[in-house]
Amino acid sequence: MLPALAAQRRGWGCLYQLLRGRCPAGVPFSRAGGHGWQVPVRLGSFSRLLPCNHLPLSPTSQVRVYTSDGQKNSTGAHDASSSVPEGGVPRTATGRVAASQAPPLIPPPIQVKVKAVLKKREYGPKYTKNNFITGVRAINEFCLKSSDLDQLRKIRRRSPHDDTEAFTVFLRSDVEAKSLEVWGSLEALLRERKRRKEAEIEYRENLFKNQKLLKEYKDFLGETKPRSSATAVFLRGPGKVVMVAICINGLNFFFKLLAWVYTGSATMFSEAIHSLADTCNQALLALGISQSVRTPDPSHPYGFTNMRYIASLISGVGIFMMGAGLSWYHGVMGLLHPHPIESLLWAYCILAGSLVSEGATLLVAINEIRRSARAGGLSFYQYVIQARDPSTNVVLLEDTAAVLGVTLAATCMGLTSLTGNPCYDSLGSLGVGTLLGAVSAFLIYTNTEALLGRSIQPDQLQRLTELLESDPAVRAIHDVKATEMGMSQVRFKAEVDFDGRVVTRSYLEKQDIEQLLQEIQQVKTLEELEVFMLKHGENIIDTLGAEVDRLEKELKQRNPEVRHVDLEIL
Repeated sequence: MLPALAAQRRGWGCLYQLLRGRCPAGVPFSRAGGHGWQVPVRLGSFSRLLPCNHLPLSPTSQVRVYTSDGQKNSTGAHDASSSVPEGGVPRTATGRVAASQAPPLIPPPIQVKVKAVLKKREYGPKYTKNNFITGVRAINEFCLKSSDLDQLRKIRRRSPHDDTEAFTVFLRSDVEAKSLEVWGSLEALLRERKRRKEAEIEYRENLFKNQKLLKEYKDFLGETKPRSSATAVFLRGPGKVVMVAICINGLNFFFKLLAWVYTGSATMFSEAIHSLADTCNQALLALGISQSVRTPDPSHPYGFTNMRYIASLISGVGIFMMGAGLSWYHGVMGLLHPHPIESLLWAYCILAGSLVSEGATLLVAINEIRRSARAGGLSFYQYVIQARDPSTNVVLLEDTAAVLGVTLAATCMGLTSLTGNPCYDSLGSLGVGTLLGAVSAFLIYTNTEALLGRSIQPDQLQRLTELLESDPAVRAIHDVKATEMGMSQVRFKAEVDFDGRVVTRSYLEKQDIEQLLQEIQQVKTLEELEVFMLKHGENIIDTLGAEVDRLEKELKQRNPEVRHVDLEIL
């Protein structure tokens, strides 16, 4: 019993020394997971008496470590054979003698993991010479002829345009070498570039003169090119409505002017001015329609469809200034200086004829808007408010104002005839001016909104968004914008987050997997790995570009109103 108690007391003392850092010399200690200090003891019976004998003791194995200084150290497991330290001094049970002669503890070596990282390259002229250049740029920038490019290597690339499947490009290095061969030296090439640049500047300065001479040449020899279909625009749709309105309003102006000269009525003068304003504005609309069908050019890549809105906006301003302004002025002058009115019989006849003609033009405009609204899936009111067809809208509103103005003028002139008071006639002129002012304000507002680039309807935008999101290659879309360009033409823009796995699989489906596997197995060095990754990485990027083209084509096919699609890769 007493020996057991003595052994247990010695065990507690050893633990006390261990916790205070006075571990016996030559006995390594470590801390495992925060559970306590573990000390390997070679006396099995004594280890059962230690307070920490319930802690897990993991055996250590041989570990090879590469330190930061490049030396290789080997640490082995402590066993019973290591009980005698260096110097031959035996270690006692208490370890006092060994502790006094033991060397200081050496910190454990630092383990360093080495990562193989591809060296960053400096992309200089070696890589830029591998860039592609089109034939047009090669001829313009390097002063070559088309025959000079026939001997160069040709590469077929995916075309960014819808009307061509692929186009031919050349290596920039080949073009540069050919230009030096043609011109002899770089200095001669630079001199030729400078000469052509000066000639281009001189041509631009005399551009107006050249265009005038070209027009005179065409007038002298005759136009050999077939005329455009601009004249055909006035035979159907909005162009037909505008031409009918011009003819009718021109006749109305002539007869109303005769009636005003004969009667001196202020209301008849307002109606004559009203018809003149309508005729001028509709002539302006005809000019806008003819300009809107022009083919897009480099200066205006998105076309000239907004010319209709610009003409309608100017027309609204003209109605306000010319129609409403003169009507108000003549009405106010009639109130300030009233004068008797002559026989109004001819005025009534002319107003009746004007009512019939304006009503016929109004019916033509209404039928055209109904047909266009039905084709666009809109109601009559929505089509007018959204100004989908500004030219027809102007004709509709002007003829509506004309019919109401004729009715108002006839009413005021009738009151003047019954009462003999010319003030009613002047009030009629003010009423016609107010009506024209309201029409002009509506036209200015709607056309300004259209020119600012308003967004399309939410349901239409949702349909375009769902079409993109339902594609398996698209993970998400962001920053979606769809604006109207005029005449029911839409420009769509979105940032697309593509699924790289689907794009890569689309590329792999076009490859020979067995051959690809053989290429992978032949990769042994970092240089071979780099060549392999660069080759297939470029092909995957081309596949991503083809996916963008496919999505743009599907959007245009399923939504004919979408004319321009800009998809940005996120």
